[in-house]
Amino acid sequence: MTEYPFDSTAAVPPEAIAAAWERELPGVPVASIGVITPLWRAAKTLADERRRTLRRIGIDPATLDLLSTLRRSGTPWSLTTRELAAHTLVTAGAISQRVARAEREGLVVRSSSDAGRRAVAVTLTDAGHALVERAVRELLTHEEALLAGLPAEDRLLLSGLLTRLTTTLRGQISDE
Repeated sequence: MTEYPFDSTAAVPPEAIAAAWERELPGVPVASIGVITPLWRAAKTLADERRRTLRRIGIDPATLDLLSTLRRSGTPWSLTTRELAAHTLVTAGAISQRVARAEREGLVVRSSSDAGRRAVAVTLTDAGHALVERAVRELLTHEEALLAGLPAEDRLLLSGLLTRLTTTLRGQISDE
């Protein structure tokens, strides 16, 4: 079974897709296909590869997100659940579930926070610290290798273009 939107790098070229739509629905704008189709393909390829790499490392994406956010916060590698939710862009409920799971696995500890009576601080344990550092090293080394075929100036250009695209999209798409 073919996985949406495609399951191989030998997918139909964007130009062929655009040409087919021009033939089938004359007058429909097709120029976006040349940008969006390769972006979807690259995103899917990278997401699939990240999932495989994280599985090999032995950490799930949600736990990596939680531990990475704590590790990047600096010493003492502790944030409140409210700060975690703001940094990870997930709901308070999702943070609560992530923290509970990581705490059961011995990766973080919860304690009361100086930030307020009801605030909860989440702090990396030694095991969480070791896991996140190993995972980030392995993941970023692997992802660097994936980009090795792009010269530094192309990476810089692509990064700038993708940032501009993201900014443009955020300005055009409203929360519904």
